[in-house]
Amino acid sequence: MLGELSGVAKIYLVTGYTDMRRSIDGLMAIIRDTYEMDPYSNSLFLFCGKRCDRLKALHFEKDGFVLLYKRLDNGRFQWPRNASEVRNLTRQEYRWLCEGLSIDQPKAIKSVTNKQF
Repeated sequence: MLGELSGVAKIYLVTGYTDMRRSIDGLMAIIRDTYEMDPYSNSLFLFCGKRCDRLKALHFEKDGFVLLYKRLDNGRFQWPRNASEVRNLTRQEYRWLCEGLSIDQPKAIKSVTNKQF
C-alpha cells in the first residue's frame, strides 16, 4: 500500500511531531479538528514522530480506515519539522520521502504554472 497509491487522489503530510501512540481515531481527530479537513476523503495522510524512523499513514477506503505503520531498520525519514501544518505532496515528493530523501530537493525541476503572456 505505501508504494501503490494509484487510487489515492491526494497525499498530505502533517509536518512537525505526532504522538505515534495515537490510533485511527486519534489521527482522525488531528485531521478533522486541528486542520479542519475531511478524513473520509480519498486522501492519504502521513504522520511522523520525534524519532523520524517511523511513520503512520491513514487512508479511508470504501468500507473503513486503513492504518499503515512503517519502521525503518536503519536511517531516518527527512521529515519537515517546521510549524505544524498540512502539506500537499506530489507523488514524486512522496517517493523521495520514502527513499529517505528530503521532499525539498534544491536541484529538482519545478513544474511551471500557467503564465499569461
